[in-house]
Amino acid sequence: MSEVFLDTETTGLSFKDGHKIVEIACIETKDLIATGKVFHKLINPQREVSKEAFKVHGFSSEFLSDKDVFSNIADEFLNFIKGKKIIIHNAPFDLSFINGQLNEFKKDPINQKLVIDSLELARNKYPGSSNSLDSLCRRFNIDLSKRDKHNALLDCELLREVYINLLGVREPKFNLSQGNVSYNKNQIKSYNKTVINISDEEILRHKEFLKKDLKKNFY
Repeated sequence: MSEVFLDTETTGLSFKDGHKIVEIACIETKDLIATGKVFHKLINPQREVSKEAFKVHGFSSEFLSDKDVFSNIADEFLNFIKGKKIIIHNAPFDLSFINGQLNEFKKDPINQKLVIDSLELARNKYPGSSNSLDSLCRRFNIDLSKRDKHNALLDCELLREVYINLLGVREPKFNLSQGNVSYNKNQIKSYNKTVINISDEEILRHKEFLKKDLKKNFY
């Protein structure tokens, strides 16, 4: 199954208070390797962007006024994520907006069985620590120099790197200048240790050694 790293930016903190999505981004991966397929839309929320939200992402109501409304991009978005595992940092926040707006247009909500909340993973792994995306990037030495403002597309890529570190796996490196590279799991080396069977004679000699030669405390 392919994965999708998803993030949104909004006009405010609560869909119940009438706030809406202003940006939505998804990066598709296969075995956590980016496929090059990206979904990214700026959206006209058809309402004012709060001052607090503007400070976070920098998208003004004027800037967004000529962008597509959510209903025009909903089907394209749903087709992009269909049948894929979805990784979101603080999933309840993003899902409340996405599913809330999908419901307004009688669209099926995202299946939460396909969603992994990376914030929940981080809290389980580092209880009592700050587990914001910024904090996790600093923990894993991930470059944050481009993150002057919150940006859904950039945050998806940062989340992909964070998620790889949370799982404790190494990110595969490929020479992409050679064109598309397929990821073949069968090419991964097995590092299982060989089990050596000890003979009965060796076990007996070891027991005799322990009885006779280790009576003194050498430490």
